Amino acid sequence: MKTLKTLITLSVFALFGTLALTVHAEEGKKVSTTLEALQAAYNGESNASAKYAAYAKKADEEGYAEVASLFRATSKAEAIHAASDASIIKSMKAEPKLTLATPAPKTTKENLEDAIKGETYEVTTMYPEFIALAEKDKNQGAIMVFGGAKATETEHAKLYQAALDKLPSLKGGPAKEFYVCPICGYTVAVLAFEKCPICGEEKADFLTIK
Repeated sequence: MKTLKTLITLSVFALFGTLALTVHAEEGKKVSTTLEALQAAYNGESNASAKYAAYAKKADEEGYAEVASLFRATSKAEAIHAASDASIIKSMKAEPKLTLATPAPKTTKENLEDAIKGETYEVTTMYPEFIALAEKDKNQGAIMVFGGAKATETEHAKLYQAALDKLPSLKGGPAKEFYVCPICGYTVAVLAFEKCPICGEEKADFLTIK
């Protein structure tokens, strides 16, 4: 959210679907304006951050330290997304609205499965619809934050799936460092680049979460 270059970079990751006057934020809920989409994203990302923090605690309790580290990292990333949504909402002379639910963790395996389901929904349905709506409204700030979040959630889903695939081998293992971009929330296990592939932030600025 810093330069035109950043805006263009994030927009590349946006998946533009068929424009529609009404799109779905989640099951049973609809949004028809970019502001409503931003409010839905802000609420959703805030709740995801709280949920993943609770999942991290559960993973620690069950002896999955690496999974706990991953959930802490993604919790931070979702908080970054929520802050970006809130910033755009305020720039539109509105106030962010939040209804925070109480997380209900299950087993770490079930929590990973739930996380994969949630991230996949955001990547394949929610954010493409939100991006299309923001594009229709020509709201460049919303296009930018939605596009960046969508690209980041794609990586989250991959990280969760990798953890789920090897879950039995992680029992009793050590915690692991993950790295989170402070601008767009991009989350990785290895800093195999000089700049964030989503927003261009220097890798030296990435947050280390363990």
